[in-house]
Amino acid sequence: MRRGGVLLAVLLLATGCTDAGSADAPAAASSSGGCAAGRAAPDPDRPVVDLAFSLAEDRRTVTGTETVVLTPDLPTDELVFRLVPNGPDSTARGDELTVDAVRGDDVTGGGYEDAGAAAPGGRYVVTLDHTLTAGESTEVALDFTLRLGGGGFERLGTAPDVSWWASGAPLLAWEPGVGWARDPFTALTGETASSPVADTTVSVDAPADLTVLMTGDQAEPTRERAGRRTWTSREPVARDVSVAVGAFTTAETDVDGVRVTTGVLPGAGRDPARLARETATAVEALAERFGPFPYATLTVPWLPDLGGGIEYPSSVLLASTDEQVLVHEVAHMWFYGMVGNSQFRDPWLDEAFASYAESVTRQPPPARVARDLAAEGDVGGSMADFADDRAYVRAVYAKGGAMLLTARERAGADAFDAALRCHVDAAAWTTATPADVAAALADLPAALAVLQEAGALDPEDLPR
Repeated sequence: MRRGGVLLAVLLLATGCTDAGSADAPAAASSSGGCAAGRAAPDPDRPVVDLAFSLAEDRRTVTGTETVVLTPDLPTDELVFRLVPNGPDSTARGDELTVDAVRGDDVTGGGYEDAGAAAPGGRYVVTLDHTLTAGESTEVALDFTLRLGGGGFERLGTAPDVSWWASGAPLLAWEPGVGWARDPFTALTGETASSPVADTTVSVDAPADLTVLMTGDQAEPTRERAGRRTWTSREPVARDVSVAVGAFTTAETDVDGVRVTTGVLPGAGRDPARLARETATAVEALAERFGPFPYATLTVPWLPDLGGGIEYPSSVLLASTDEQVLVHEVAHMWFYGMVGNSQFRDPWLDEAFASYAESVTRQPPPARVARDLAAEGDVGGSMADFADDRAYVRAVYAKGGAMLLTARERAGADAFDAALRCHVDAAAWTTATPADVAAALADLPAALAVLQEAGALDPEDLPR
């Protein structure tokens, strides 16, 4: 539930839903019921992203520079960045992301595109002086300013003792094998972005009395200087990043070689060590079903209890005491973090799978599964196909989770689990499609039939 605000939490209750592990060689699904050994490795020519953030003393203004090295697999004469903070409701919250300057040896200029977002626009397009051929690299740097608003739990905000931002920098909107994702923004409480995994480093300059918890494997901060410190991290396969800066009390634990770090704020009434144990339990249960955890670290800052959670690679912004919300968000490390998708075109590929994954710790009653499966709406609709949040959540989260639970039951749990693990390994670090899921289930016609009946698969998605 990537933007699990209060409304979304209510809807989920109403519907009954609430570079570790990479192998050296790609894996591929097999049509004979098995799959090649090992998890697919990330593309060695994936983008390289360096993000440098600085949080001002007002704790509402972030300035930064993003440097991107792109080696496209298709010709292009531009770079397109999605400005997620400028979503349609950003004006009311006070969020805003502006690009102050752009530079690079191949750069001729840049400008905004509307994309259905608030001013200054939802996309920033950098134009190049020539067309890059496939395999040709370019480096671009963007200076930007991010203003943090408030008003409920979103991916950006401030509250007493904490500021947080996620998707807080221009987001590279490249889909390998397809090109630039220019999907429009929508008013729904869901995502519309598509981004590739990137070898990402992050630095955050912040007041010295605060602690930073963010995406990636964090190093110890620099010593205090002029009342500030700099925190750094690296995540070799990050599609996007989140950052939380606050007066956190932290705890750490290790689960199967994964370092889990949690943080809570003063007066939260939560024990960071207990939260770390709960997170480790979720990691263990999900890894048993879907394979090894995708990252070397997992960071979970607990924000004010505004309802819900938002997942980012190797990081969860948690704002709920419901343990099923935590399981859902950790499941997104496999579905969205590792196995990516176009969140506008195919939102079910991460949200339905994360909802289904909640069953590893709490199996829903059969009557509820049957009720959710019978709900209106196609699971496979795009973000443009749903009239409102209720229709979106009912179809993608509730019906989608019930669909996968039913497919598992009809195909046989062992066979379904094995096929799904093949899909996870084969599609790791890519942008998956419904056809990839259909290929993984090719030897399980009973499962494919359930997905077709629920509207998750079109005839052209089916293996031939």
